[in-house]
Amino acid sequence: MSDVALTPERILDAAEDVLRRYGPAKTTVVDVARFLEVSHGTLYRHFPSKAALRDAVAQRWLHRVSAPLSVIAAEEGSAIERLRRWFELLMKLKRQKVLEDPELFATYAAIAEEAREVVQAHVHELIQQLTQIIESGIASKEFLVTNADEAAKAVFSATIRFHHPVHADEWSNPSIDADFEQVWRLMLTGLVIDRSSTSHHC
Repeated sequence: MSDVALTPERILDAAEDVLRRYGPAKTTVVDVARFLEVSHGTLYRHFPSKAALRDAVAQRWLHRVSAPLSVIAAEEGSAIERLRRWFELLMKLKRQKVLEDPELFATYAAIAEEAREVVQAHVHELIQQLTQIIESGIASKEFLVTNADEAAKAVFSATIRFHHPVHADEWSNPSIDADFEQVWRLMLTGLVIDRSSTSHHC
């Protein structure tokens, strides 16, 4: 491959292939450069360090999760329905990664563990999406809460078991969906206006 054809995306594609083969502990910038048939100095012009390359790989992986979720967050319509679909898609995306390619999932989870700032930015982005949904629910009178940001952080934390990689071993458990249903009902108890009780005051 010529230097002219080398782009950050091509480097990241190659890094994923190399990571799949050797894992994060053994993969080096030299390995990626060798895979691309270029000098490692060429790669350093795009990514100044192994940590920078690692962070970029993690960021792109996490973006594949956050991007489709952002579409749901930006939609109009029922906030309750969008909140439900947002969590269902988040769990589906995470489960697909771990169940379809557990070795690669473990690799990315290890990379993400090191790329703490990237992960923090990802979590912040997801919570902002939840805040957007909850704010629309407050505006439409679907939700009783007054602080959308606090509520978003709470529901995100309440569902950690269903989307954080540390709990990946539990996702194949037959009871996992029923467990989520229980958590979902509890969250709605804290979010949704009980219209049957408020109607007595009309």
